[in-house]
Amino acid sequence: MNLKIEQVEVFGVGMPLSGTFTSGGISKDVTKCIVVRLTASDGTMGISSIEPSASAKSPGTAMELLATLRDRIAPAVVGQDPTNIHRLIELLDRLAPTQPGAGAAVEMACVELTARVHGVPIYAYLGGAVQERVEFNGWIGMLPPEEAAAEGLRWLKAGFRSAKIKVGSGVEADHDRIAAVRAAVGSAMKLRIDANTQYDADTSLRLCRLIRQYDLQLFEQPTPKNDLAGMARVRREGGIPVMADESVDDHASLIAVIKAEAADFVKFGIKQAGGILRAARMLATAEAAGLPVVIGHGFGLDPSTLAEVMLAASSRNVLPGLECVGPLKVVDTVATTRLDISSGSLPLPGGPGLGISLDDSKLKQYPLH
Repeated sequence: MNLKIEQVEVFGVGMPLSGTFTSGGISKDVTKCIVVRLTASDGTMGISSIEPSASAKSPGTAMELLATLRDRIAPAVVGQDPTNIHRLIELLDRLAPTQPGAGAAVEMACVELTARVHGVPIYAYLGGAVQERVEFNGWIGMLPPEEAAAEGLRWLKAGFRSAKIKVGSGVEADHDRIAAVRAAVGSAMKLRIDANTQYDADTSLRLCRLIRQYDLQLFEQPTPKNDLAGMARVRREGGIPVMADESVDDHASLIAVIKAEAADFVKFGIKQAGGILRAARMLATAEAAGLPVVIGHGFGLDPSTLAEVMLAASSRNVLPGLECVGPLKVVDTVATTRLDISSGSLPLPGGPGLGISLDDSKLKQYPLH
């Protein structure tokens, strides 16, 4: 086999959301995405998508990653072997050392292409699936208690068995929201809370004292990103298991969290990790350290969602309740068939690759501005 990359297509997508969503104090009604499609010399294609967060800083914004992919990376990878992922990662790191998201987009597309060449799903390329169906996690925004309770019941009735409640609007308001949701869903759902770095350790500990009674699965990112000592303190003193999210943005930062004994769980997505292979390595590191992993990011299109589903299926160290729930938040898809995760779970799709194809008309319908 002597394949070469012959064409790299990069699409900017501004996908409208089904409503206005607020995370980390930032609201948005459109998710800014980048879609990549590679074509190899034998005609095989590989696809991917990445969705930088609304809080992404330069040079990691969607428009900057789009420009880097089109102007610098795409010309450089033409002629490369798409199946030699290790060589490609070295090249991508040199091309965009400060923009790992751009490299991740090409790496994901090359992994997808390679899986298609071999006629297998990505989870088979990663060594095989250890589960046949994955579960997803619902979410509840910073709503008044009655609305939050109704939202929790909606997720439960749809089939979801876990949900995340956003906190950060003041500990009393957070308490009332959490109490209302727990009262509404009873013991039928695991509940997580997420402060998205908006609190410091002292505030999070005050919140913990108010809400310990509500049997919470975990408290996500209770401190600012770089305050690992504060996060470790919340873990020691708060009485609720802690999960690091924003504090984990690559393999080195994962190891820093482990060394600081700052978390009971860690969370990351494929783009955060820098690609599928690096994400798989981070999964292995977390497992060796005894930390279960939550996989996912909140506003993904179908390609990135399926990539994270397949990564998650390859490890028993992934906590049920994936957070790659973007297809529930966007109004449409860029694929020829739309992914349906509305029941809270999904049987593993067959291959090859991601098992989907891009719809060119949809790529044109939702341009990135």
